[in-house]
Amino acid sequence: MDLQENTFNYKIILAALVAVIIGILIAFYYSYAQSQNQIIYLEDEKTLLVRDLTLMKTEVDRLSALNEVNEIELQDSRDRVQQLLDSVGRLNFTIGKLSEFRTQLRNLEAQYDSIKLNNNLLRYNNRLLASQYQETREMLEELRGRSNTLAETEALLRRKNQELSRELKMKSYLNLVNAEGSGFRMKSGRPIKTNKASTIEKLRGCVTIQADPNTITPKEKVLYFQFLGPNMGIIEDNANIISVNGNIYSKRVTLIFRGEEMSVCDFITVPEGSLLDGTYTLNVFEDEKLLATAEFQLK
Repeated sequence: MDLQENTFNYKIILAALVAVIIGILIAFYYSYAQSQNQIIYLEDEKTLLVRDLTLMKTEVDRLSALNEVNEIELQDSRDRVQQLLDSVGRLNFTIGKLSEFRTQLRNLEAQYDSIKLNNNLLRYNNRLLASQYQETREMLEELRGRSNTLAETEALLRRKNQELSRELKMKSYLNLVNAEGSGFRMKSGRPIKTNKASTIEKLRGCVTIQADPNTITPKEKVLYFQFLGPNMGIIEDNANIISVNGNIYSKRVTLIFRGEEMSVCDFITVPEGSLLDGTYTLNVFEDEKLLATAEFQLK
């Protein structure tokens, strides 16, 4: 009886031990499986973290190669990324380390975004400056072209003036004396000399050309009469004026000079009552050279 009872107790104890051992083995198996899953997860996360850090390092190196942002900021970012890469490769990974490295990676990404924003701003400013520089160069080229054109025009005018001066020096002008201006009223179609301004319908200019023994062959000459009123305004011939090279005259007189003394007279027509009292002037030109002048009074 006692033997059977002892045998039964041993069986119970043995069964209990087997059950405990089996439980321990099951617990160990689940713990091992969980650890393996966690290790695989951490390895995957470590791989992703290394990839992100490597990409960031590549971007930082690219910005550095462009030489468009602050080199000190780039060097600091490059060093921090490299340190983090070294730490990830060297240390055993845990959930806590993963969280810490992820936080550092987020901080680096925020700093990199700030650097990239500054880089974009600098690139925009550089493009703007380049555009303004190009516009300034084009304006300078245009101004340089205008300056060259003005210089060429000035040189051409100087040459023409020099040629004109030589021509004027070489040209022989008539010798004019006894210039005289006077007024006339009309009566029965005949001019009657008068100095009464309100009745005058014609102004006459006369001048004497002195003889020139050096004139061998007849030459055509052109004289210009210029009548000036008391206000020094040019008086027109029957509402017509003569403009030559920008100079205004009242009358053009063409003659043939044979070297002998001769008198030249000619009239201009004015509306009756258009003249005022005062001093009038007659100027006589050959080409653009003033050769004689005279004053006369109208009352």
